[in-house]
Amino acid sequence: MTDLIADLNAPTAPVGTGTVRLGQPVSRVDGVAKVTGGARYAAEHPADGLVHGVVVNSTIARGRIVSIDTRKAREVPGVLAVLTHENRPRMRSLGFAFKDLTAPAGSPFKPLHDDRVRYSGQPVALVLAETFEAARAASRLVRVRYDERPHDTNLLASLRRAHRPRPLKFGYKPPPSEKGDARAAYGAAEVKMDAVYTAGVEHHNPMEMFASTVIRGEDGHLTIYDKNQSSINCRSYVSRVFGLKKSQVTVRNPYVGGAFGSGLRPQYQLPLAVMGTLYLGRSVRVVMTRQQMFTFGHRPETWQRVRLAADRDGTLRSIEHVAIAETSRMEDYTEVVVNWSGKLYACDNIRLGYRLVDLDQYTPIDMRAPGAVHGVHALEVAMDELAVELDMDPLELRLRNYTEYSPMEDLPYSSKELRACYTRGAERFGWAERPPRPRSMQDGHELVGWGMATGIWDAAQFYGRATAVLHTDGRLVVSSAASDIGTGTYTVMAQIAAATMGLPLENVIFQLGDSNLPLASVEGGSSHVATIGSAVEGACVELQQKLLRLARRLPGSPFEHLTLDQVEFADGHLRVPGSPERSMRLVDLLAAAGEQRLEASHTLVSNMLRKRKWALGTHSAVFCEVKVDEDLGTVRVTRVVSAVAAGRIMNLKTATSQISGGVVWGISGALHEETYSDHRLGRFMNHNLSEYHVPVNADIADIEVLFVDEEDRIASRLGAKGVGEIGIVGVSAAVCNAIYHATGRRIRSTPMTPDKVMRPW
Repeated sequence: MTDLIADLNAPTAPVGTGTVRLGQPVSRVDGVAKVTGGARYAAEHPADGLVHGVVVNSTIARGRIVSIDTRKAREVPGVLAVLTHENRPRMRSLGFAFKDLTAPAGSPFKPLHDDRVRYSGQPVALVLAETFEAARAASRLVRVRYDERPHDTNLLASLRRAHRPRPLKFGYKPPPSEKGDARAAYGAAEVKMDAVYTAGVEHHNPMEMFASTVIRGEDGHLTIYDKNQSSINCRSYVSRVFGLKKSQVTVRNPYVGGAFGSGLRPQYQLPLAVMGTLYLGRSVRVVMTRQQMFTFGHRPETWQRVRLAADRDGTLRSIEHVAIAETSRMEDYTEVVVNWSGKLYACDNIRLGYRLVDLDQYTPIDMRAPGAVHGVHALEVAMDELAVELDMDPLELRLRNYTEYSPMEDLPYSSKELRACYTRGAERFGWAERPPRPRSMQDGHELVGWGMATGIWDAAQFYGRATAVLHTDGRLVVSSAASDIGTGTYTVMAQIAAATMGLPLENVIFQLGDSNLPLASVEGGSSHVATIGSAVEGACVELQQKLLRLARRLPGSPFEHLTLDQVEFADGHLRVPGSPERSMRLVDLLAAAGEQRLEASHTLVSNMLRKRKWALGTHSAVFCEVKVDEDLGTVRVTRVVSAVAAGRIMNLKTATSQISGGVVWGISGALHEETYSDHRLGRFMNHNLSEYHVPVNADIADIEVLFVDEEDRIASRLGAKGVGEIGIVGVSAAVCNAIYHATGRRIRSTPMTPDKVMRPW
């Protein structure tokens, strides 16, 4: 088994240098536009007579609005209107109209719908003005009187109120029924561990803040530039909420400055901007402030208990994993938190449980590797704790319980090169040199620790459609209403099309980010390459078929009677392998056939019946070195090796970037990120980037990424899976386990801040 080592200094295939191959480390085709400012984001699209909107947010967590005084705000020069629940444009009342494609069970939040306040930071008014400055100044003059009611935002104080969720969220699978008798096996086992793990709230903070620019045409058509992960989803939402025909609305998101799950659902600035346009009959832009980025969704706070039991040789006899997470009173937001404990290790007795507590918060929302970040963390720290009880190497314990089957599903994995990840990662890291005892290594005044963990994520594939059009000038235009949230979708889709058609990359244009383009699923769950990439390849194969049929009909054709598997498309030619004289340029073929353009399309529908026979997933092994100053409580992650099995890699450079970014975020969640609530106020307090801590360059050292060879034609026709999420999963656990190895102190809550690490006095 060979491995592909990601070397960012390796030669890339810059645009304009011949036929490109899949797997090649190609630089981003949209890179120049982004670094030169040519790429326009949601808040940067111009419109004549553009009106600016600024949101006013509630200051209480629960209650009712008694009155809203907008008189002083409306007196500010340039202010056109102040919208509230009392004068907003008409919109639907039923909660179903507000459900988007990724909505959980319950009734979604409806901005400016009524006088009820459901959470602190809820939008209660929208100021519309000729300039942003006037709207911002006027927003501070809006006076709101409330009838405040008692609220509850404290998960850990409300665990007894936990209830079974309504499992209606797309992508959510409830924990399966118990396998065997986990409690009895635990009681009879020789070696046991039992621990509780907690994780605080995290908020999305992508570089681009949420914004919507609604441009009203003379015919009333709305062209909306919005930050989201699906233009199709947002168009459907807007049309239903406001009773508009889909033909009256176009949503575009050609460039997205990071989303990480926050753009899966339409955020409240979108309906507010549309309200402003419908009320004034003018184009309107609404941009959230950085503080307002903390007033919708978040990774939920979570409480987990894990109990493991094993024989003295390390054979697992029982796995019990239960979790309680927060949700809003409006919806039952669910994540796959505990199911991972039924997928990774061989065990005959497994019991899993998942419950929710309703709080006076906005509904949580997916954040990179939702559920797995917390669930796998708890499992992998528990495995490390069990290894300590067994006096066994943590990697040996995992290998002892390795399985090619998903235990709870009782299905074989379609591909699982996790063993190779362990082997390659351990070799690269030097794991064999790890002393078993904590506090065995030191560098000056710092203790040194080595930890490792396993990562797992789904190999998802949804629905999608793509078209491919070959023009007589040699351009291939491929289209799908996909999204690029910074992951490299533009590049990889163009690369797939170019490689399939045998064209130079500079000849291929991939169009995305427009609801009028062919249907695409929401960009999420590490599914876009497997889904849209497969649709793109399918469209190009259909185009190949049409080109070959044209070639066979030409007088004296050298391709007569040949089938697609007897020819190849390379270097811009259709040709017979090994027969250079039987070759024809694609542009000449179109011209000879009298065609100005040739179009083909492909609709991908995931073959669920076939996939039901398999368990699908991506896997990783994360090895981490930390250095700890116990006196100050500081932890430095000095080295990470992440070995990943994620199917066939389409672009080594962009895939490596995804894994590296995931590792950085994993370190952030382990050591830095947490949003603190003052439960007396029911409010998040550190709602800014000066107090919400994320890593800076000085916090990140060496990250080495390697991909082991894996190809999975069950997961997708390309053999690819996805790398967006797997890079973050397991990182925080590896950091936690390394801190234990350095200090001998086990920390069971994240983030592992200095106060938790500091030497006890």
